[in-house]
Amino acid sequence: MWILSTARAELHYFPDCAAVPGGYAILSHTWTLDPAGEQTFQDVQNIIKECKYTGANPRDFVGEKIRRSCEIAESDGYDWVWIDSCCINKESSTELSEAINSMFSWYALAEVCYVYLDDVDDSLYSWTLQFERARWHKRGWTLQELLAPAFAVFYSKGWKKIGTKYQLRYSLSMRTRINEKYLTRELDFRVHASIAERMGWAAE
Repeated sequence: MWILSTARAELHYFPDCAAVPGGYAILSHTWTLDPAGEQTFQDVQNIIKECKYTGANPRDFVGEKIRRSCEIAESDGYDWVWIDSCCINKESSTELSEAINSMFSWYALAEVCYVYLDDVDDSLYSWTLQFERARWHKRGWTLQELLAPAFAVFYSKGWKKIGTKYQLRYSLSMRTRINEKYLTRELDFRVHASIAERMGWAAE
């Protein structure tokens, strides 16, 4: 897997997630409506190459989403962070296939998952309703990104902390119809949830 160093936003390759020293953080998000707003693997590699000539820190030149993810992960004590938009070389069919097949495991084995909600306001007085309406709840990929990590922290569009998955378990359960015990890992959904129940979660 390719993964970003939090101090410099440089891409490094490890044979699997268990090989990442000290563990890693991971980002869950919805891509911007403008595809150009998400930097790809190639975009970040080009920034890294340019910075090698100037001596600059690539983290200062990547997009805000990548930079803030690196900064928050670093402040939490992690040297590495994985972001799907720029850590998968989509020009390689082999790497793309591996990433898709391994995605659940990568989220499950992360030390922390940061959930960035770019359509939830920073105000403590207005985030509740916006949280329930967030695009993140309707994106198919984020179902596994909600269930897989043991620990997740939700952030508003201004990168203000809303709360942890445990703290928000009631709101999440009401919105997604997923039993709180599955969200908190008191019960393993892979053992206790029927196929019909899982398909119900994915219906929206």
